[in-house]
Amino acid sequence: MLRVLNVSQEEILYHIRISCQIPSLLEGIATRKIIADAAKQADLKIEPEELQQAADNLRLANKLLKAEDTWAWLKKYHLSVDDFEELAYTNLLSNKLAMHLFADHIEPFFYEHELDYAGAVIYEVILDDEDLALEVFYALQECEISFQQIARQYIKEPALRRAGGYQGIRRHIDLKPEIAAAVFAANPPQILKPIMTPKGVHIILVEEIIQPQLDEQLRVKILGDLFAAWLKQQMAELEISAQIEDGNSSTEAI
Repeated sequence: MLRVLNVSQEEILYHIRISCQIPSLLEGIATRKIIADAAKQADLKIEPEELQQAADNLRLANKLLKAEDTWAWLKKYHLSVDDFEELAYTNLLSNKLAMHLFADHIEPFFYEHELDYAGAVIYEVILDDEDLALEVFYALQECEISFQQIARQYIKEPALRRAGGYQGIRRHIDLKPEIAAAVFAANPPQILKPIMTPKGVHIILVEEIIQPQLDEQLRVKILGDLFAAWLKQQMAELEISAQIEDGNSSTEAI
């Protein structure tokens, strides 16, 4: 039989404090206030049908496909139906503010940073010994051994070894500068001369260079990045002061 443990609001606040979560909690509150104030200044409005769609999107994002799923989710997070609507409203307001501030900045930002969004399909093996790496590289050049063979021989991590060292599509900004410069100067398919980094000596097969396209997915990412940078700047200009009471009054500022 399950025992019931009653937890008071005071105990919840005390746990938040002693687990050092107050600063992140205050930042979250401040972010909501910044968004609300900026949306008010911009005179942004939320229409009922927009809010309904935002609520549907929230359910979908949390896999709340049935009414009982929604009720269980609300119970788990101690939320009311009004809280759920407020959460949907906040998400929608944040998205509308981001569009209001940066919709016209997406294309200029993309073309200014186009190289950052280029992608490369690469395979990689990292060795500890530079002489061995050069020996392997020249053997690959002479077709004495395949990249899959050296991956099976030198990669220790099982899943990566089975995949032949496949790294997926890596963007320019995902790679160390010395590796990115060589990868995106390659003429695929090409095996790069070994590159030394603090991780070891990298032998990289560049299979394909993918030129960036400003599709909807990338638009959403750029919009999110611009909005996040704006919020970070707003936070940097803000001092957060909160009155926290635990029997004694104290003021915390971050």
